[in-house]
Amino acid sequence: MAAVLTLNGLSKFYGEVKAVDRLSLEIEEGEIFTLLGPSGCGKTTTLRMIAGLERPNEGEIFLKGRPVVSVNQGIYVNPEKRNMGMVFQSYAIWPHMTVAKNVSYPLQLRRVARNTVKEKVSKALALVGLHGLEDRPATHLSGGQQQRVAIARALVYEPEVLLLDEPLSNLDAKLREQMRLDLKLLQQRLGITIVYVTHDQIEALSLSDQVVVLNEGRVEQQGSARTLYDQARTPFVRDFLGKSILLKGRIQSIETSGVKIELSQAPGTFLRCSNNENIKFSLEQDVDLSVRPEDVVFRDEDNDQQENILKGTVETVLFVGDRSECQVKIGEDLILLYTPRNKSLKPHQKVSLHLPKETVSLWPA
Repeated sequence: MAAVLTLNGLSKFYGEVKAVDRLSLEIEEGEIFTLLGPSGCGKTTTLRMIAGLERPNEGEIFLKGRPVVSVNQGIYVNPEKRNMGMVFQSYAIWPHMTVAKNVSYPLQLRRVARNTVKEKVSKALALVGLHGLEDRPATHLSGGQQQRVAIARALVYEPEVLLLDEPLSNLDAKLREQMRLDLKLLQQRLGITIVYVTHDQIEALSLSDQVVVLNEGRVEQQGSARTLYDQARTPFVRDFLGKSILLKGRIQSIETSGVKIELSQAPGTFLRCSNNENIKFSLEQDVDLSVRPEDVVFRDEDNDQQENILKGTVETVLFVGDRSECQVKIGEDLILLYTPRNKSLKPHQKVSLHLPKETVSLWPA
C-alpha cells in the first residue's frame, strides 16, 4: 500500500535542544498511525510540522508523493493548502459562535457556496453524532460535545489526512473510553488516514494500526500495538507500554534453547529465558529481566518441579474490580502481580510463581 505521508530526515531545533532528530516515517493510507511517548519526546512538534504550524530545520515531508516541505529545495506549502484537518488538545472552539458556524468556518475561508456549506456541515455533524445541534451556542456544550465539534470542523472539507493532538486528554475517564470507540468506528467508516499524538498507552494500544514510540526526538521502536507490547526491543519501550516486573541476575549459561540466569534477588534460584536476538550476551554478564504481571502463573506450593519457579510471600492485596493487584516479596524486593477474581490470596501467604520462558525479556544491566 502506498504511503500517504512520508517524513524524511525531519529535524527541529530550539537553540541547542533537538526536539526532533532526523525522523523518518512512512504512514500508509487508511491507517491510524500513533506517535506515542512521554512529554518532551517530540511527538507534538512532529505533528505541528506535518500540519505546517512549525517549520523544520532539516528534512522533507511528502503528501501522496507531493512535497509540502523540503528544506534543501526551499519548498514550504502553507498549512491551509496542505488539505489536512487538525484537532487540537484544547479543541479551539470559538465560544461566540454556534455549533454550525464553528464547523462551517473552514469552508467559509475557502469561499465555498452557501448551499454547499449547509449540506457539508449537516453531513459532518451527523458523522459525529451532533445532528440537530446546529444552532446551539458553543458555550452550552459538554466537553465531549466540544470535542465532536472540533472533529466535525476538521472533517468538513474532506481532508486527505486527519491530525489529532491529544484529543481525549481533557475528558474524564468514562468519556475517554467512549470516545476511543467512537473515533475508531468513525475512522473505519470513512477510511481516512489519521496521525494521532498521545502519551496515553491505552489510547495508543486500542486505537492504532501502527505505533511509533518516540524518545528524545528519535524512534525507539515502530510496529503494531501488539508487537510493541509483546516484543519490545528496548527497556524504554517495555517500561513505557504497560507495567513490568523487573528482576536482576547473572548469566550462567548460553545455549541455543535459551539463556540460564541466577537471580540476584534470590541466590540459588535460576530462570531460563529466550535469547534476545538483537543483543549479544556473554557468560557471567549482569543482566536485567522483565516480565509482564499478567504473564506470571500461580502454582501450588508443592508443585515446584517445573523450571522458572519463584517462591515468595504475599505482602499486600488490593481488589480493583476485575482483578486483584498484589505485591509479593522475592528475597528483599517487592514485585507487582495480577490475580483473577476467582483466586483469593492473603497477606503473609507463601506462593510459587511460574515465569514461562517465552515471556521473560532479557537486557544488559
